[in-house]
Amino acid sequence: MIENTPPDAPSVIEIQEVKRRSVSGVMALISRTFIIQIISFVATLALTIFLDPNTYGIFYLVSSVVNFLAYFSDVGLAAALIQKKESITKEDLSTTFTVQQLLVISLLIILFVISPVIRTQYQIDQTGMYLLYAMGISLFLSSLKTIPSIMLEREIKFSKLILPQVLETLTFNGIAVFFAWKGFGVTSFSFAVLGRGVVGLIAMYLVYPWRPSLGIHKPSLKHLLSFGLPYQVNTFLAVLKDDGMTIILTKIIGTQGLGYIGWASRWAGLPLRIVMDNLTKVSFPTFARLQHDKERLSRAVEISLKYMCLLAFPILIGMGFLALPMIGLIPRYSKWLPAIIPLYIYLYNSAWASLSTSLTNLLNATGHIKSTFKLMLMWTGLTWATMPFFAIKFGYTGVAYATGIIATSSVLTIFMAKKYVDFSVLNILKTPIIAALPLSLWLFLFSVTIHSFPSLITHCLISAAIYFLAIFILEGQEFITQTLNYFKIKHA
Repeated sequence: MIENTPPDAPSVIEIQEVKRRSVSGVMALISRTFIIQIISFVATLALTIFLDPNTYGIFYLVSSVVNFLAYFSDVGLAAALIQKKESITKEDLSTTFTVQQLLVISLLIILFVISPVIRTQYQIDQTGMYLLYAMGISLFLSSLKTIPSIMLEREIKFSKLILPQVLETLTFNGIAVFFAWKGFGVTSFSFAVLGRGVVGLIAMYLVYPWRPSLGIHKPSLKHLLSFGLPYQVNTFLAVLKDDGMTIILTKIIGTQGLGYIGWASRWAGLPLRIVMDNLTKVSFPTFARLQHDKERLSRAVEISLKYMCLLAFPILIGMGFLALPMIGLIPRYSKWLPAIIPLYIYLYNSAWASLSTSLTNLLNATGHIKSTFKLMLMWTGLTWATMPFFAIKFGYTGVAYATGIIATSSVLTIFMAKKYVDFSVLNILKTPIIAALPLSLWLFLFSVTIHSFPSLITHCLISAAIYFLAIFILEGQEFITQTLNYFKIKHA
């Protein structure tokens, strides 16, 4: 069959263009999504003030159920399109779209059929079931925008992805906070996910118009599945490890305990949403384009991970020391005090995740899916071996203990990635870790003096100054010059 390359299919991108688009993409994502994270931060704070742990736990449970089912809505075709070295054809697009829609519709039917069982097993009331249905509909709406999103990611034009993300974030959080404030409880999330789905779909097609086409072409499907299926197996293990375990844990620790874990996980993961998600989204297609040039790939890995650690580590450390004072300062927030220990452990988990997620992303982008599979198999086994045991023995806090144990095993990811790419761990971690020491000492000694919001802001500003001063002492003026050069967006 003759391949007909669509007009919107990307051409082969030269290395310099990859670098320019990658740097531009990172800066566009970080700068523009900063407002998204501010919105999410404020909304999360408001929701955890207005909602009790049990309600938050129900949302966390229902999200896990839908996320678990959502795994089966894709067989890795989306990732295969992004990773594909050759140009994308019309047959690739129509095949991916058609297969995904068939899977999503099938899953929605299954979701509605098994919903009575879910309601009975977890004692979810009618409002919780409406949330389940709303998230199912949202899954369908999300599947309709997959192709435009893939094309933008493949072309490394992430700045165009920002508008739909901003509008989705504003819609979801705005609706959720408003109705939570009005006392709608779980129903607040039902309205929010539906609003987000509709607004996101419209915005995506405005940014990247694409006319959906149906049809399954066997040669195209076979080629895409050769990468997609192994990739999807790894994704399944991740889903089984996280969302699958959440469904099981709810039977052990209840929705209130799940609410505490969800609160800790949500706050501890915020720095990764700010930094890692942006870098990971850009680095996957970038690493894939550079996989033939080991030297440039090695340098790209070191730079990406170094700046990610430089940004993520101080935020994680600051959250650890400032969490307890903030709980005392925020009205109606003492109800989350039982989750403070899990928060500390999840922050530790996030520090490891900032490295391991990026390195597994590297393995996927360079085609070493079997290595990723081994890592995911290990983490899934550890999760299912430790979490139920610790949950039964120590309750929701035991879930956090198990998370800390599993996080430590991520050190193996470094050794696995170094087998294929010769990067320097010292170059990545030296400055972030050493610069974090004076920051930690300052917060350890003086965070106990925080008794008001002005003093909290003062401590944050001083902490930032100490951290950046430490970086400057370690690397000097050259670091500033290199950083400016790296993040300088050159026009083609």
